[in-house]
Amino acid sequence: MFRISTCGVLPNVLVICNGMTVGAAPFRQQHSSPLESQYDRLYPGHIPTNPIQKALLAVGSGLAALQNPYRHDMVAVLGETTGHLALVRLRDQMKNDPEGSTILRERPRIRLSTLDLAHMATLPDGSFGREYLRFLEENRVTPDSRADVKFVDNEELAYVIQRYREVHDLLHTLLGMPTNMLGEVAVKWFEAAQTGLPMCVLGATLGPLRLSSSRLQTLATSLGPWALRSGRRARCVLSIFYERRWDQSLEELREELDIEPPPLVVTATKEKAAANAETELVS
Repeated sequence: MFRISTCGVLPNVLVICNGMTVGAAPFRQQHSSPLESQYDRLYPGHIPTNPIQKALLAVGSGLAALQNPYRHDMVAVLGETTGHLALVRLRDQMKNDPEGSTILRERPRIRLSTLDLAHMATLPDGSFGREYLRFLEENRVTPDSRADVKFVDNEELAYVIQRYREVHDLLHTLLGMPTNMLGEVAVKWFEAAQTGLPMCVLGATLGPLRLSSSRLQTLATSLGPWALRSGRRARCVLSIFYERRWDQSLEELREELDIEPPPLVVTATKEKAAANAETELVS
C-alpha cells in the first residue's frame, strides 16, 4: 500500500501526505536497479500510476486539501490527478497559437536561475518585468516555490501543468492582485474561468469561505464578476512567452490579452504578505 506523506518515495510506499493510505506502488532504491526504470519514465520525477491509483490519490489529496486548503502539495496532487481533460484542452489551445506552440517546443521554465532580476530592476515603472519584480519583493514570494509534476502520465501535459504553476505569480501581476486571501481568490476565479482545471474550481469555491463579510461582498459585487469575465474572454494565458515580454508595458500587455484593469486596488501589508507567502492558495 502507499501512504500519503510529505517525505518522498519510500520502500513499498508512495508518500504524499502524512497518515493516509491510498494504494500500492513499487519502491525506489537508493542505487540503480531494474525497478528504477519505473520512475522518471516520461520526465524527471515522474511516478506512473494506473486509473485506480489516480482515483485514490485524487480522493486522498482532495480530502486533505478540504481539511487544509493551504496544503500546496495536496492541491498539486489533486490538480495532476483530476485535470487531464482540461490539460488536453489547454495544450491544444497552445498548439494552435504561434506563441504557445513555440513555448511547447522550447519548454522555458520560470525560475530564479532563469530570470535576470538585475535587468528587471532597471526597467521603468509600469513595465511588465518591473511590476513582476515589485510583486515578488512586496509579497515576499519566489518562483522557485512551485512543486514539480509527478503524476501526469503524458510528458507534454506534464509541462502544461508545470507552466500553469509557474505563470501563477505572473497572473497576480497581470491582474494586480496581492497574495492575501482576497487577491488569491480573485486569481483563482480568473483561473477557473480560463483553464477549467478542477483544482482551480475547487479553490474558487472554497476560498470565499475564508473571507470576512466585507471582503466577501467586495468579491461578489466587484472582483468576482471582473475575474470571471476576464478569465472567459482573455487569450490563453499559457500561450504567452512572458520571458520575452519583460520590457512591454503592463497596460499594453493587458490590452493584448483582453484583460480589464482591476476595478479596485487590493493591497496587503508587508506582514500579511509575509504570512501569505507561507500559505498561498496555489497548486
